[in-house]
Amino acid sequence: MTTSTSAWAVDVLGRPYRAETIELADDDEGEVVATLVHRPSRGPRGKAVLHVHGFADYFFQTPAADYWVARGYDFYALDLRKYGRSLRDHQTPNFVTDLGAYYEEIDEAYRRVTERDGHDHVVVSGHSTGGLVMPLWAHDRQPGIAAMVLNSPWLDLQGSALVRAVGAPVIDALGAPSPTAVLRAPDPGHYARTLHRSLEGEWDYDLDMKLSPGPPIRVGWLRAVIQGQRRVAGGLGIEVPVLVLASARTSFARRWSEDLRVVDTVLDVEQIATRAVRLGRSVTVVRVEEGVHDLVLSAPLVRGQVLAEMSRFVRGYVLPVSPSALPG
Repeated sequence: MTTSTSAWAVDVLGRPYRAETIELADDDEGEVVATLVHRPSRGPRGKAVLHVHGFADYFFQTPAADYWVARGYDFYALDLRKYGRSLRDHQTPNFVTDLGAYYEEIDEAYRRVTERDGHDHVVVSGHSTGGLVMPLWAHDRQPGIAAMVLNSPWLDLQGSALVRAVGAPVIDALGAPSPTAVLRAPDPGHYARTLHRSLEGEWDYDLDMKLSPGPPIRVGWLRAVIQGQRRVAGGLGIEVPVLVLASARTSFARRWSEDLRVVDTVLDVEQIATRAVRLGRSVTVVRVEEGVHDLVLSAPLVRGQVLAEMSRFVRGYVLPVSPSALPG
């Protein structure tokens, strides 16, 4: 049974953020935990956001929390098992062989947000790999959320159609018998250079929790991702409104140039846009000029545009409409 033995404590981000540990069922490596981070708003209780990060990441994107809190939403972020605050010394970073394994901590986090903390209007949010996991969870669990906001979700395997067609069968064949085998994926470090303060970026995040280059790509983990992406390709039945945000351009250039500060260097944004419409019946796709992979970490003016698009979506699709505003 999922439990927690710790009360809220001040988070590594400092006040007003606080965190609690969610104890999960042990796996083959032993103890497993997740971490729920919370920043309360000063508005009436009832509205909340539950956010899940991307690969080789953890929650530190305070502009997103600032945005939601300013609109009366309590903000919660979940560091999944073996990521960030939840990674333990005995664990293989980021490793699972089934994305459904994350449902245990998402279920429990959602229960605490709703049943324990009393929120009946919940928006779920995900970035990159978290933007793949959260739609799958919402489709499978049907949790009664108000809406979904996805920031550069990893909905398709990047690369040409030929690379994806050849690569996926090989990964399928290796994933079951050799799940911890490592795929060599060169990382020139361009994305970190656009972000971290020590590398000419704006953000001072923890380099032990968000590695560059990232941890090794394990075949079993990538197989799980591909299986999830196939489910998206087949169409999900998400009934609530979905906002999908992506950069206007992608570049996988091997050599550094200043242009890499204004593109997605991690995922193919055209593939994101193409797959997004298969998430549900009401999907809004917004392309952001000069956005980086994690759009809320883009340059200030671009970040402002991202938040403005979120506001347009919230006003149009998320907040209740007064009956007097309806036609007739």
